[in-house]
Amino acid sequence: MTESTSPNKTGALSGMRVIELSQIMAGPTCGMMLADLGADVIKVEKLEGGDDARQYRDPLINGVSAPFLMLNRNKRAIALNLKSDKGREVLMRLLKDADVITENYRKGTMEKLGLGYETLRQTNPGLIYCAVSGYGKTGPFADKGGFDLIAQGFSGLMAITGEPGGPPLRTGNSVADINAGLLAAFGVLAAYQHKQKTGEGQMVETSLLEASLQQLYWHAAIYFGTGESPGPTGSAHVLTSPYQAFPTATEWIIIGGANEKNWTRIAQVLGHPEWCDDPRYAKNAQRMANRDTLIPAMTEILSKRSAADWLVDFDNAGVPAGPVHSVGEALSHPQTLAREMVVEQTHPQAGPTRTIGMPVKFSATPAQYHRAAPRLGEDSVQILNELGYSASDIDAMIDDGIVGDVERQTVDH
Repeated sequence: MTESTSPNKTGALSGMRVIELSQIMAGPTCGMMLADLGADVIKVEKLEGGDDARQYRDPLINGVSAPFLMLNRNKRAIALNLKSDKGREVLMRLLKDADVITENYRKGTMEKLGLGYETLRQTNPGLIYCAVSGYGKTGPFADKGGFDLIAQGFSGLMAITGEPGGPPLRTGNSVADINAGLLAAFGVLAAYQHKQKTGEGQMVETSLLEASLQQLYWHAAIYFGTGESPGPTGSAHVLTSPYQAFPTATEWIIIGGANEKNWTRIAQVLGHPEWCDDPRYAKNAQRMANRDTLIPAMTEILSKRSAADWLVDFDNAGVPAGPVHSVGEALSHPQTLAREMVVEQTHPQAGPTRTIGMPVKFSATPAQYHRAAPRLGEDSVQILNELGYSASDIDAMIDDGIVGDVERQTVDH
């Protein structure tokens, strides 16, 4: 495959080629992270509709799915009919010298297509095969499909989310999907380092279940230490107090009293320095045991002044504290913008768009954002040219419904 002129060639992962067969969230999160750092990520989508995230129609930006735009920048796209022999042949050419393939199909699906790891490694021993599934490829649930919501319930996350005595709740974000994508990227990078040393590829896999279980570090420590499963604590921390949201006369604020120094400062700001010597509140274990009196006492004081006034006092005292922002407030805050966490790009159909930026900063090889998410089949012809197909071959594949091309036939964008 000849070198492309599209991908970022100055990033830390410049030279890595990733073939992305995954869709919706976990796998595309992995692919976007790699693409932001310079990898040439080629997104392979089914002809009928492409990545299912394209069908998340609310909201649309000039007819384009905003959720799809969020997770697929910096990628090139080819639309293939993988149910056809010719479509699979194209994919095999793509994989011949690729570094990574990502997929999130149910166990056995890739094998039925003749694209399982054991098959692919025969033609490309250096291939890193990254699979994200619901429960992993081993164990009694290996054949089951999974979704973020199911994983959150299965893993115990929903049992610790919400208010005490309330119904089980999922986290407000898709934590299993997002963390699985991050873990997949972590695994790919470790395997890529191994490949750089040895030339060997390998299977890398994670699951929504494992991505959810990893979120339980503190709660698992309690269970392993006591044999008891902790329940929900609202915004309060499961191990330290006071460490939660409090109402003021105007808005809610967060106060973090995660150690004794901060607790001393909090008590002083609230006008009750004697609490530091009170046997009910002097140490963290005592505060945890007496939260039923401590939290109401703090709330009564905090409710008498505005959030802005309290935050000034806490900041001046060196107490970690902050507001409870809406999503819009968080994404438009000067600190968020200063950290380049909002990326502006122009999409050929949607026009000016914004996405969340790379959360890791590099001094020598920073993330770059060279293109918005691709239209379905946007780069099919370019990629096929790089694979050595002739113009007549490409025309025939488009005419036969093997390949989709955004410029030469009507496909969903």
